[in-house]
This record gives sequence, C-alpha cells and structure tokens, in this order.
Amino acid sequence: MRISYNWLKDFIKFDQSPEELSEILTNIGLEVESLETVQSIPGGLEGLVVAEVLTCERHPNADKLNLTTVNNGSEILNVVCGAPNVAKGQKVVLAGVGTTVYPVEGEPFKIKKAKIRGEASEGMICAEDEIGLGQSHDGIMVLPDEAVVGTRAKDYFGLQDDYVFEIGLTPNRADAASHIGVARDIAAYLRRKVLLSKVVDIEEGTPNIKVTVEDSTDCPRYSSTTIEGVTVKESPQWLKDRLASIGIRAINNIVDITNYVLHELGQPLHAFDAEKIKNRHIVVKTLPQGTKFVTLDEVERELTDEDLMICDEEKPLCIAGVFGGLSSGVTADTTSVFLESAYFNSVSVRKTSKHHGLKTDASFRFERGTDPDITVYALKRAVKLILEIAGGKLVGGLSDVYPKPIEPFKISVSYARVRSLIGKDIPSAEIKSIIEALDIKVVSESEDGLELEVPPYRVDVNREVDIIEEVLRIYGYNNIEIKQQIKASLNTSPKPDKDAVQDQISDLLIGNGFHEILNNSLTKSAYATDSDRAVKILNSLSSDLDTMRQSLLYSGLGVIAYNQKRKYPNLRLFEFGNVYFKETEGYVENKHLSLFMTGNQESEQWNATSDKISFYDMKGVVDGLLARLKLDVLQVRDLTAPGLSYGLTYHRGDKEFVNFGAVSKEALKLTDVQGEVFYAEFHWDTILKAIRKNKIVYKEISKFPSMRRDLAVLIDEGVSFASLKELAEKTERKLLKEVNVFDVYKGDKLPEGKKSYALSFVFQDEEKTLTDKQIDSIIQKFIRNFEKELNAEIRK
Repeated sequence: MRISYNWLKDFIKFDQSPEELSEILTNIGLEVESLETVQSIPGGLEGLVVAEVLTCERHPNADKLNLTTVNNGSEILNVVCGAPNVAKGQKVVLAGVGTTVYPVEGEPFKIKKAKIRGEASEGMICAEDEIGLGQSHDGIMVLPDEAVVGTRAKDYFGLQDDYVFEIGLTPNRADAASHIGVARDIAAYLRRKVLLSKVVDIEEGTPNIKVTVEDSTDCPRYSSTTIEGVTVKESPQWLKDRLASIGIRAINNIVDITNYVLHELGQPLHAFDAEKIKNRHIVVKTLPQGTKFVTLDEVERELTDEDLMICDEEKPLCIAGVFGGLSSGVTADTTSVFLESAYFNSVSVRKTSKHHGLKTDASFRFERGTDPDITVYALKRAVKLILEIAGGKLVGGLSDVYPKPIEPFKISVSYARVRSLIGKDIPSAEIKSIIEALDIKVVSESEDGLELEVPPYRVDVNREVDIIEEVLRIYGYNNIEIKQQIKASLNTSPKPDKDAVQDQISDLLIGNGFHEILNNSLTKSAYATDSDRAVKILNSLSSDLDTMRQSLLYSGLGVIAYNQKRKYPNLRLFEFGNVYFKETEGYVENKHLSLFMTGNQESEQWNATSDKISFYDMKGVVDGLLARLKLDVLQVRDLTAPGLSYGLTYHRGDKEFVNFGAVSKEALKLTDVQGEVFYAEFHWDTILKAIRKNKIVYKEISKFPSMRRDLAVLIDEGVSFASLKELAEKTERKLLKEVNVFDVYKGDKLPEGKKSYALSFVFQDEEKTLTDKQIDSIIQKFIRNFEKELNAEIRK
C-alpha cells in the first residue's frame, strides 16, 4: 500500500522528516518496506531558473536563430535561441550548462556548452513541452514581469517533492488502508489530533433517485445522492499529481475524485451515470444463478445467486463492492451522476471477489472491513470536490438507508492484565491515554481497569488482548526492556534434534554451492501428481493457488524458470517443505527435502571450459548427504517417481529415502524451464526416524598403518559393485576397512556381456602391524569367493 507524505500532512501536523516518519510507522506496526521520492513531473525542474533576456539580435549566420544575452541572477550568459517569440526584456525559463532537461516526448538530454553556426551558446531558453510542463511548442515560455530573476523554476511553479511510503499492510489492519487511517496511528503516537477535510453540507430529503435495499444483511448501509449538470473532463493537475504519487492513473474528474476519496478516507465510492438508471430507482439485491453481466473490463460474467448486485428496475448495474458494469459507468457524455457510498458485508464481498477472480481497490477494503460510520462523510467529501471541479448542483438531498445501525464493540480491560502481558509496569494513566489517543471511547473507569467502546472500523479489536496489543504497539516494543535475568524451565527434546539436523544439512548444501529457496505450499491443481489424493482449497485465492502441493518439484521448477528468464542459468537449489495428501482416514502432511541442479558445473572462465551438470553430479551430492547422515548403506532400484524421466530410488524395504534423476520433458514444458534439470526429493520424516537408530561411536585413531591391495576382476555386466563389496565384507569382517572401485572397462578385448572392475581394498589392524602374508591370505579368499559366488575371473 502506497501512502503519500504530503497527503498525510492534510490530516495531521508533524515536523518529522520522511525518514523519521518511516521509522515511527514501522515501530507502531505499519512496516515501511520502501521510501521513494516522487516528483510531479520528470526531473522536477532541477537546474532550471527564472532569467531575463537582456539583448536579442539576429544570428549573423542563420535567419531563424537569435543571439541573446540572458541574466540568470548570478551571471550573464550568451544563448542562441530559435524560438520566434523571443524578445528583449522577457522573463523566461533558462536551462544552464550541465542541466538535464526532460521533454514531454523523447529522451532526456543534458545541456552542453556549444557553438551554433559559429556563435557560442551557454544554455537553452525553454518551451513548456521541453521541460515537461505542457504540450505547447509554439515558442518559449514567457513569464509575467513580476517573476524574480534567479528564482528556481521549481519554486516559481510551486513544485514540491513528495515521498511515498510502501507499507506492508497486514490483513488485520483494514482501518489503516487509507491516508486518514495511517494518520490516526501517527496521531496516537505523537498525541496529536487528526484534522478532517472540509465537506459540503447535504440535508437529508426526498432522494432524486429512489433506493431500495432488499438484502440488508449483505448491505447494512447505503448512502447516496445525485448531482446534475456536471462536466466530465480532465482532472486538475493537483488531483492528477496526488493520484500519480501513489501509482493511480488519472481517468476523468469524476472517477478520479472517487479514487481520491477512496485512498484518502478508505471508503470506496461508485459513480453511476444517473441517466442510465431505469425509472430512477436503485435496487440492492441478488439475482438468479447464471445471470449474465458485462463488467467494466468488457468481460461477460455469469453471476451466482449469492452475488450482491446494484440494479435498476430492469437490469444489473454493478457488482456490489467489487466492480462496476460497462453500461452504467461515467463517460465523457455524462451530465448527471448518482453517487454511491455504502457499507457491504465483508464475507459477501470476499466470496464474490474470489469467485469471479476480481481484485480491485474497493474489494480489497470491503472484504477486510470498512467503516460503517464514514459513508455519509465520504459522500459529502466527494460531493464537495465534484461541485468544485466538475460543476453541477445537488438535487434531491441525501438518501441514507441504515435500518439497523452497527454498534461499537464493548470491551473490559484490566490494568493488571495489560501489565502482565506486556511485561512492564506501565502507569494506568499512560494506558488510558494511549487508548483514548486510538479513538477508543472510555465509558467508565475504576481502579482495576476500563470499560471501553471500540469504533466499528477497528474490526481487528474486539477482545481484551487486542486492546493490550494496541497499547503495546503505540507504547513501543522498543520501550520494553529485556531483563538481565530470564527464568525458564529445562526441556529435554527427543534425539536427534530435528532442527539441528536440518541446520547441519543446510550448511552442508550451502557449502557445496546450493542456495536455499522457500515456496508457497499452495499450487495449481495441474501440478498434482495424484489427483485422487489432492487436497483442494475450499476458498482458494486464485486458480493458481487452489491445491496443496504433493511434491516440491513444480514450485522449484518455477524458481528455476524465473531465474533463467533473468539470465541466471547455473543453479543449485534446495528447499525444506511440506507435502500434503488426502487419505481414507484423513489428511497426511509430510516433510520433504528437494535438490535441484541445472546449467554448468562452474561459471564461465577465460582459461577453462565447464561441463554441463549431469546425473552423476546429482548422485554425488545425494550420496554425500546420506553419508553425512550415516545412511550410506541403502538398497537401490530404478526410479518410477512422477515428473522424472529416469533415475534411482534409495530405499530400505518398502521405505523410500530418496528419489532422484532427470526431470521429464513434460514437467519442464509445463513450467517453461529450458535445458536439463536434475532433481532429488528426500523423504525427510523417514530419514529422521532412521537416524534415531544411528549410534555414534568414538574411537582413537589407530597408530598402526593401513595396507592396500588392488584386484582386477572380469564379471558379468549384470553384477554390481554393491554385490562385490557386500561379498568382500562378508568374507573379511575384522580387518577390511574400505572397498572402492577405481576403474570400469567395457571394450573390444573383453568377451561379450562382460565388464572389468578394478577394485581397491584397504586393511588395518587396530592392535598390530599387518604382514604381507596375512593380506595375501585374505586376497586369496576374496578370489575364491568371487569366482564361486559371482562367476568372476581374475585378470592378471
């Protein structure tokens, strides 16, 4: 949410700089994510000054150019000017050497000292389109004689820099979704009063357009009035500047005023062309299921029987609180306006907004809860602006349908409870002062606490604990001291500590060049690998976030696609996250660890080339991670996991520990990822259960040396290294410490269906030095068992 610094000053007097105010807002719970300087026109007329033309003569070498001398208040400059209307004695706008000029059309350019047809020129006398002040290029701007030479053009034209706060508004703070809402919080912190804008007085009377509310549950209050004789045109510059500062595009004066009041007061308004309201009768109601309605974006939508609509006697005009209709909006031909300021039920608006996939500034506020008490004030504020800017006159007075007023929240607060939860002995008078500064009414007071009435616009404050949070927010989290002594009871946690293990593995992966990512657990149903077990979201935010993920694969591929499009192709990523399934007995949530590798092994170097990442790079990482967890002895089978084209599964019986391999072309195409991606997904919960059985044994390093022997064996292609290693360890359990394969050969000189493994064996005795005779004896046992059990041949 964008909030203007200058706009806030309309509601509260303060001297704090934008940086200081930014810190205050963050401290009281309205976190400022960024602070931006905004200029009403590009460049802000920086470097331009008011100057006077002292002399003006024809250029000796050009018929259409003039030689002028110009006083800028500090020196006399020679300027060549091509404008036909330049003359001696004029007050003009001068851009000196080094000034950057921002024209209405074309790129900005810097003024340089130059020679034009042989004559020196030390600046430029400006036309209004050359500096972004207008469209005219008939000649230079000529200022009134009263203009003071040397005055900055920025000051002369009254341009003022603004500063815009980007506030990360939390969902519960609907009351702060406006400038007056933010001003209320600042006023509470500074103990100042909020200044309200002037409004026009509208008497209640017989409405020019009749209003009937058939559904008072979803529309508890509907305020309206009619203005005739308006002129729809471009908004004045100040209004366009205000809206532009917060990122709102100006449309026309009527629509701009409704947007202005929305962001000023937090109350959405809607303007109808009064002439398009059949029989001058507005009806607030729902329509039959399947009714067709074309919205302002020219899309035909099918309504549900729960969508609250603003209608006339024949047709729907607007989706209440969400979006206007194409046929009833204000156009350039509109001369009379019916202005709506209503309070709609937040649940109703939220359902309608989500169903139709429509997110607007109005629905954003209505679905979180607006102020039912501000509808008439906001209406009067908009009417005043319309009468001033668009002309016209009020007809029929004010209509305010409000059959059952919404009562304030009644809350009891204990001083002792406030101090207990905050953890500081705040004086009762200070607590009361903060509460009153927050526009919360103190009904009665006793020694023990307060009886309060909270205004309805504070939808997030309806319990005692909410009041305490408000007190702490304004009192200041930074003002709560951390005690020197903290008492806590010891709590033994089960081993292994799952957080510690996760941290260790994260450190291992980061040390190997991986970056951690964190994705949303919500994803689109198209990514569900098992649709029958998919966990669907009942009130999904959008079609892209309607299912709980069943794998970490697709969200990670989305990160890869995002980086690839920004020229970051070499990626190593990991994520710890949950996956979700629907089972017969209920829902299941499991934690997984995913790894992604794509691109080159190394970044580009001038003196070396880098190979593409391969399956074996991923296998090395997987094996290293499992070895770190002491789970390096697992069974292996070919991969059958969805989303992967080939790979391996490490398991122990029917328990899978990890699936890894190459991502399928279909999955890559679905997520718009280029190139080959290798993926591993660890069943983290299964791993944690398995490592509980691991026993860490410390032993002293042997002082006796180890011995190595190599052996080349010819075996069938179907025999794996794991089979050789298992048989060797079974043959010699005590002295054999390590078995490794350091060469594999398949070639023309070997019989068909055969391969050659070069094996190394490391032996060591913890108590004495081994002899060659002992090692030779063990090697002979290996040879006999390899020949007998695996049909191996020993190569010389």
